[in-house]
Amino acid sequence: MNGLQGVNAAAITPRGKQGEIDLGAAFELIDHLCAAGVRGIVLFSDYGEYPAFTAEERSRLAYLAVKRSRVPVLVGVGSPTMDLSVCLAREARDAGAAGLLLPPPFFYRYDADDLLEFYKRFAFQLGSRDEAYLSNTPDSTSPVPLETALELLRTGLYAGVEDSSGSFEAFSCLQAAAESCAFQLLVGSDAIFTRTRCAGASNVNGIHRAGAVSAAACAVPELILALDRAIGSGRAEETQTLDSHLGQFLEWEARFPRPMIVKVATGLRGLKTGPIPVPLSPGKERLLGQFREWFQGWLPAVKKMAAKA
Repeated sequence: MNGLQGVNAAAITPRGKQGEIDLGAAFELIDHLCAAGVRGIVLFSDYGEYPAFTAEERSRLAYLAVKRSRVPVLVGVGSPTMDLSVCLAREARDAGAAGLLLPPPFFYRYDADDLLEFYKRFAFQLGSRDEAYLSNTPDSTSPVPLETALELLRTGLYAGVEDSSGSFEAFSCLQAAAESCAFQLLVGSDAIFTRTRCAGASNVNGIHRAGAVSAAACAVPELILALDRAIGSGRAEETQTLDSHLGQFLEWEARFPRPMIVKVATGLRGLKTGPIPVPLSPGKERLLGQFREWFQGWLPAVKKMAAKA
């Protein structure tokens, strides 16, 4: 799992005119991300709009993506029910996925004791811990309390955790626990990317013990990878400049529903992404036009800086 300690891009899921998965466009995106140098690709995170697709579509793309990709593929297996998540997980595991990211069941809210039982029973039914990861996605599902995550990780039922809470305090606690429990920590929030990577870079030989799952790396992999290299090499001034550019992108992202900005920015790179799933208000449409203009002027400078990093 050492490869997962690097930057793993949380990929959008390209859609056809009828809302179906556009497999050809998905392959182009996988090729693009591999060529950019990401260490792994994550399918069907919340940025991949996983509730919008059938189980059959998701399993098919997972199977084909593993064959297509030159880097490890992690697959989100979130669903409304445990049985469906187990089915998705088994098929992704059998296809060769490097990791299975399991968020809480979506739509309804669940308490900590319910989540604890859900995760224990899922692990029992899956029958394998080597690929299974807890996935805490509080912006789109019930939050997994830190204490619950730690209790589950100490049982050895899961290989690690992907935490998208955006809490540096939670990261610090999980990182400390990983030292003794030997699980893989993946940080899934771009908002604390630089801070957590700087903390990881202080480890032995400058090696990050925590990995990153970055949605921004789907749209601007050059920026995220250059920032990661600058952090790892201890280039403080360069890190600050690149982090400032990431902050600008994230400011735009925060003004729209997820994964709108990542999807539009990816499309502005010349990649097919498909239609926006939900219409925007006239005001947001105008704002989105401003983003498109800004991004097209911002990207060349970012690419130039990244090439020098």
